[in-house]
Amino acid sequence: MKLPSPKIPLSCGLLILSMLSMLHSQTAQEILEEARMNPTSHQASLRARIRGEGSVTPMRIRLGDGLIRYEFSEPEQTILLSLGADQTQISERTGGVTKPLPSTRLHDPVRGTGVTYEDLSLGFLYWPHPVLHGDQNIRSRQAWKMDLQAPPSEPLYGVARVWIDKESGAILRIEGYDKKGQLLRRFEVVSAQKIDGLWMLKQMRIESFTPGKSQPANRRYLEVLGKD
Repeated sequence: MKLPSPKIPLSCGLLILSMLSMLHSQTAQEILEEARMNPTSHQASLRARIRGEGSVTPMRIRLGDGLIRYEFSEPEQTILLSLGADQTQISERTGGVTKPLPSTRLHDPVRGTGVTYEDLSLGFLYWPHPVLHGDQNIRSRQAWKMDLQAPPSEPLYGVARVWIDKESGAILRIEGYDKKGQLLRRFEVVSAQKIDGLWMLKQMRIESFTPGKSQPANRRYLEVLGKD
């Protein structure tokens, strides 16, 4: 499927497109600096869900006030993501109390969905020593391809491989590899949609792999259903 040419795509953590203008940068660091731009300059409230085999978890995604909010109900829970120039901060609100999320919980699944806090955090965009490997065609889109080395404190991943649309700055694909270079996780934008004149994510596929296996162990989808 050929994706439309997004002019202002929407980013909601590692799982939603970045709200960026056209990229003119050439180095890996400059491209990443563009990708770290705050996507919350436009207010938005969206209905979304995480869909897996035999399970559907509804949520709301709200943008504004410098934050991305992932809101769940029954019981109420909000994951708050703040994207800065030098770091990303993730916190959690439950029982009326907001607390920073401990680093030890980053790889925990959110509400049993299989999607983790780390998946939502976009923290990989701040990993050091990015290396640009030219460009590659992804679903009929020309994309920058780069590797980012995980910091020593990262327990699972060794490298994140990222493809960023050359025209719009949208994240098209992400692959996470373990310390031995074996694929653990793949995120890929399947389709986009236009809401209130802005191109936004419609569906992203999230695949988990057993190290050394080429076929995914499981597959989930993050889907934006429309305005709230």
